[in-house]
Amino acid sequence: MASWCGDLAAPPRVLVAPRPSGANCQGNVLSLRHPKSDEETGYLFIDGQLHEFNWFKERFGSWFLGDYVCEDGSLYYCTLVDPVFILLPILKAARMSNGKDPGKFRQMDEILYVEGYPGYQHLMGIAGNHIELVCEVKEVANVKFFRLDDSKVLSWLCCKAHNLKEVFPKLGKNYAAQGEKELLKDAVQIIREYLNDEPWLTLLCRKLQLDVKEIIDMNKTSEASFCAESSPVPFRPSEEKPGNSSTKSSKGRPAKKQKAEVESKNIKDMFRRVTRKGT
Repeated sequence: MASWCGDLAAPPRVLVAPRPSGANCQGNVLSLRHPKSDEETGYLFIDGQLHEFNWFKERFGSWFLGDYVCEDGSLYYCTLVDPVFILLPILKAARMSNGKDPGKFRQMDEILYVEGYPGYQHLMGIAGNHIELVCEVKEVANVKFFRLDDSKVLSWLCCKAHNLKEVFPKLGKNYAAQGEKELLKDAVQIIREYLNDEPWLTLLCRKLQLDVKEIIDMNKTSEASFCAESSPVPFRPSEEKPGNSSTKSSKGRPAKKQKAEVESKNIKDMFRRVTRKGT
């Protein structure tokens, strides 16, 4: 059994993902813009559903992958993400509103054409049903035209926040002891990971009668802790770089790189942003 060497193209990764429903079906890793950071990020599109990649690592552990040992011991796992979050920034840009002008109605193929990001075209078959939740729709000669509607976006976000708030008490005693307002703050913190602060977070907090500055400050504390735990960059499979093979041991083998010690985690740490207030 050999370790992964620097002269090979890229180290293998362990990914936990849903299996395609049909024998001839396969998933696609799409490069899309992250709705908050605007950075290129990989998403898995399979069976008409969009998944985001998450990362998890124990302090000690390795993976045996074929003839190699993946010493890192980390893994990626996929979870469903609502396509509306991913499409919200391009819907906002597509309407080209200016001041009090509500903007233009656009066809679906126009909205999903984003220069440098052909992955959005894969969402053509599912986007219509989702964006009708947040858009005005007009139909001319059997062709639908869409324009983002701020009031519908706000209603949709409020629904998301209240749905999350109802789920929290089922996750453990920490949530059951929290009041309605604290649960609502936790829900908005999670939603904020997919939203720009302006205008959406500000509008959402105003509607829910929450202090937007408090939500932002709470997230800053959480993000600082998250960075300290040595999280990787967003999943970009096409950008994996070959390792540096110039460092050799006395026997001519690639020398092992010393790894920074990472704090041990358990499964609850995946939800640290949510449970921090209750622990």
